[in-house]
Amino acid sequence: MASPPAAYRGPALDVDRPFYRRLAAETGREPVDAFEIPIRTGRAWRVPRGHLCRLSTVGGPQVGDLNLWHADDPRERFWAARTRQLQRAHVSTFDRLWSTLPFLRPLATITADTLADHGQDGDGGRVHDLLGTRCDPYVNRLLTGEDFDYCCHSNLVRAVAPFGLTEFDVHDVLNVFQCTGLNDEDRYFMKASPARPGDHFEFFAEVDLLCALSTCPGGDLSIPLWGPDARDPVATCRPIGVEVFKPRDGLLAGWRPPERAAYRGLHGVRLPDWTGETPS
Repeated sequence: MASPPAAYRGPALDVDRPFYRRLAAETGREPVDAFEIPIRTGRAWRVPRGHLCRLSTVGGPQVGDLNLWHADDPRERFWAARTRQLQRAHVSTFDRLWSTLPFLRPLATITADTLADHGQDGDGGRVHDLLGTRCDPYVNRLLTGEDFDYCCHSNLVRAVAPFGLTEFDVHDVLNVFQCTGLNDEDRYFMKASPARPGDHFEFFAEVDLLCALSTCPGGDLSIPLWGPDARDPVATCRPIGVEVFKPRDGLLAGWRPPERAAYRGLHGVRLPDWTGETPS
């Protein structure tokens, strides 16, 4: 039986695939930043618009929890739920990462994903998850009765503090390299990441970005974090590499940063007529 059609369709969701393929295939890009995020920590960094950012499993499988903000106005930030609807629940090449209202525009477009061919495994798991969110000390306390200060939420809180952001700015994440799905009872599950040493996930910054990534304390998620079989998965924790590149200027010819949403924002409220003229 054929699957129902996707709920969201329209020209605004079309992507210039040849443009992003050229960016992904370029060999003359200029490196502008590179570092590794150690295990069970977080770091924030800027990616200028028109640049590429690559996340790599430098030492083997490792889940990373990614947040994005507009660097000049952090009220505009990544909207995981709407991205899940406009794109899909597990994102890959050519999918876009959308921002919150009232902005609603692509913050980034995925240009390369070495796990793009993973597809759906025998358990129904897929990679680069938008179904779940970050681990946090509040839920950890709820499930275990213990405090743990190095959940992804806390790692992100520490990472963004130097940029003037707080816990209230940390938001639902893109779980890069994480394999998840829904089981037969329609419950969320996580399983071991299929990433290998050197796999990468790359995106193009459509606007000036502030990015933050936590190297999940669950490592590659091959060991349960909660329940009777849970134990400390520190042995499965590995760093994630981050690289930022500037494409050759000619490759960006004709590209323009996306405008914020065109909706006038009146929400059905009639504004006062200060001029005496009839509103258009």
